[in-house]
Amino acid sequence: MTPSSLIRKRFFAWTQAWQSVDWLLLVLPIGMTIFASLLIGSTQLHLGKADLAWNHAVMGLIGVALALWFARSRYEALLEWRWVIYAITNISLVLVMLFGTVGNGAQSWIPIGSFYVQPSEFAKIGLIITLAAILKDRNSVTLMGLVKALAITAIPWVLVFLQPDLGTALVFGAITVGMLYWSNMNPGWLVLLVSPIIAAIVFHVSLPVWVGWVVFTGILAWFTLPLPLYSTVATVVVNSVSGKLGSLLWGLLQDYQKDRLLLFTNPEKDPLGGGYHLIQSKIAIGSGQLWGRGLFQGTQTQLSFIPEQHTDFIFSAVGEELGFMGAIALVIAYWLICLRLMIIAQNAKDNFGSLLAVGVLSMIVFQVIINIGMTIGIAPITGIPLPWMSYGRSAILTNFIAVGIVESVANFRFRLKFTD
Repeated sequence: MTPSSLIRKRFFAWTQAWQSVDWLLLVLPIGMTIFASLLIGSTQLHLGKADLAWNHAVMGLIGVALALWFARSRYEALLEWRWVIYAITNISLVLVMLFGTVGNGAQSWIPIGSFYVQPSEFAKIGLIITLAAILKDRNSVTLMGLVKALAITAIPWVLVFLQPDLGTALVFGAITVGMLYWSNMNPGWLVLLVSPIIAAIVFHVSLPVWVGWVVFTGILAWFTLPLPLYSTVATVVVNSVSGKLGSLLWGLLQDYQKDRLLLFTNPEKDPLGGGYHLIQSKIAIGSGQLWGRGLFQGTQTQLSFIPEQHTDFIFSAVGEELGFMGAIALVIAYWLICLRLMIIAQNAKDNFGSLLAVGVLSMIVFQVIINIGMTIGIAPITGIPLPWMSYGRSAILTNFIAVGIVESVANFRFRLKFTD
């Protein structure tokens, strides 16, 4: 074989190895990361600093390398390592409680030299892998399968909640519900699963609605659970006492977390305190109008009216400097990412791969909706970052690793039909 033919053969083999990769799913996050680096630089321009923008770009580059590595690795290998991954996830969350650094009211970071690692971010991937492994089998869609999945979720959820990191704890819940639904778990069980939370909220809003909700859950339990009489009584009792339980859980939250959850409905109640972020964010987004003030030209952004804008409130910089059109373009990009994730989940060769894709989809959808919602005042401020846009080294690595795992599902699919 001549050298030229050998080169052609190796090049063909290399291209074949990447033939099934979903390039749109990879290109869009890369574009977002570059875009975010510019906006992060804009939020820091008044300080004369560019280190955060460069850090975001560098971590994005490392994230792309990790995504490509995972894309070329067989995702089935994660099945063999699922319990090791789960153990590492929980051990890291325990370590952060013992040796972690406190920031923004939560003990969530472990210092490693000059780098601060946030284990709760990587725990999202650990939870997705573990849940996908236990939900992939047909017998997982039973009550015992549901209990097992909830037990798996409960340990890291409690550890994150105690940091306290309410935002990440909510993301864990969204991931779990999304993957349970995709595994063909009875939808009625999922409604009953979240019913105490809904009852606790409704109890403090409208007593007639709360009574109606309790009756509805009792009827649902009668038709979906075994031992209908006992199940219905238990469901009614749990939802009836959830009002008091909600008050108890409310007492466990820090004052700043209570403000974040309540002030979005009326930020003017504390305009110089808990409501300040939201008021300034809405002013910034509104001032952008249709086309925005221009990159590096936003007055709210350049004059630092929005604290920590480069993290949770980066979308306000998008709205101010690039206007409604820029914000819509970003939302469309997220929609395309989610569409590709759904297509990969549907075309995966097995349930494990499909569940991995849906877990990542649930994580991204929830974070995007809540983050954008809180910057425009229609969702509580919970400290959830905007994927690939918000500054956060652990977060951006987590998101790229998640994409890489889903790319592996796409790259190593052999038949285009979801199977039981």
